[in-house]
Amino acid sequence: MSKNTQDEVFNYIDKEITRQSEGLELIPSENYVSKNVLRAMGSVLTNKYSEGYPGKRYYGGNQNVDEIEQIAIDRAKKLFKADHANVQPHSGANANEAAYFAWCQPGDTILAMSLPAGGHLTHGSPVTRSAKIYNFVGYGVTEDGDIDYEDMERLAKKHQPKIILVGYSAFMKIPDFERVRAIRDNLKNPESCILMADMAHVAGLIAGGVHENPLEHGFHVMTTTTHKTLRGPRGGLIMSMGTVSNPLHKVDHTIDNLPTLIDRAVFPGTQGGPLEHVIAAKAVAFGEALEPSFHTYAKNIVKNARALADDLKAHNFVLQGDGTENHLILIDIKRSCGIDGKFYEYALDEIGLTLNANSLPTDKGAAFRPSGVRLGTPAMTTRGLGEAEMQQISDAMRAVADLCVAAKKACLAPDDLESLKESLDTTSASELKKLRAEIKALAEKFPLPATGAY
Repeated sequence: MSKNTQDEVFNYIDKEITRQSEGLELIPSENYVSKNVLRAMGSVLTNKYSEGYPGKRYYGGNQNVDEIEQIAIDRAKKLFKADHANVQPHSGANANEAAYFAWCQPGDTILAMSLPAGGHLTHGSPVTRSAKIYNFVGYGVTEDGDIDYEDMERLAKKHQPKIILVGYSAFMKIPDFERVRAIRDNLKNPESCILMADMAHVAGLIAGGVHENPLEHGFHVMTTTTHKTLRGPRGGLIMSMGTVSNPLHKVDHTIDNLPTLIDRAVFPGTQGGPLEHVIAAKAVAFGEALEPSFHTYAKNIVKNARALADDLKAHNFVLQGDGTENHLILIDIKRSCGIDGKFYEYALDEIGLTLNANSLPTDKGAAFRPSGVRLGTPAMTTRGLGEAEMQQISDAMRAVADLCVAAKKACLAPDDLESLKESLDTTSASELKKLRAEIKALAEKFPLPATGAY
């Protein structure tokens, strides 16, 4: 129990510290922040309202907040070589929605990667608010896991979109941004269409110089989360190219005015008061990402991901795209072992390896029992694990897969997830316990960077 409080909430925070310390996070969208990022997030800045922008607030008492937010803006611009940065979005979803709102009218067409192909919910899934406002058209991927650029070009010619969006949550290649730009430039009226990149997953790789920067290939807007590979607090960020002007003044709807259109779309268009404690933590994280050591970190993320992918293939796992060019790996566990992703996710969690079930482009329905699992290396690399440890993780994943196969054979109701779990816990209790001890011992060699100081 925490020393500073008797509130039961802190008991569960302590338990989460233990869970993170004794296991390994393989979810590619998760990471560990530094002590300084945690300090900024837990600061008194959470007490302050600051609607507006630096020097242009609707509340008094923002002299310190203005300086901090401007530092965050300047560091983000430098990090991503952008003309402008808006650091206020509360999340990547908020950042995307603001970018759409800045450029599009209701009913306008946005061309984006479809969710089954590896896109994100905010790229047009019918369950989202954006999909009810705009007309999303989805392009797919090829058999080798790359963007189907021919499909993108065909759909762009047919629909003449207002935005061509490159972004994803389960995609292992580096996009050909120049080819996408050429597709946009060949539209009937290219000036009516902007190029947008949602680089939430790979922003840290871009910052670290191991992934192409879409803004350097003629893209107009780039959105991202600030956690994941960027290793900052949970939040959103929008970078854009163009002329920066006063966000309190309405400007013409032109590509050059995108920075101002975006500022106005964030506040007051889609959000109220910014979270200045989170913005301070973003500023700290951006500063860390500007250090030479971050380049080494980004290189190691990719090196670890490729080593892990090679080790998994050596264990006869089938990988979407046959490997990875970034931090992310997608295993076709159905083809590999005849089990579904949700069962495998549960089994790995039992030994302290956390990843997530994920659909594959070939999946038809069964969203809660997909054929794949998604994993990545940002968090493990932050803790200091290297290629040798990737081999240990791959070995454990193969061992668990074999236990799952045996449990499924022994299960009287193999189509029922709860029955499968019960069968695994019954048939493999001792093996799971042994593997959990091995993962715990491995994890404890690499302590968490910070746990907070409440």
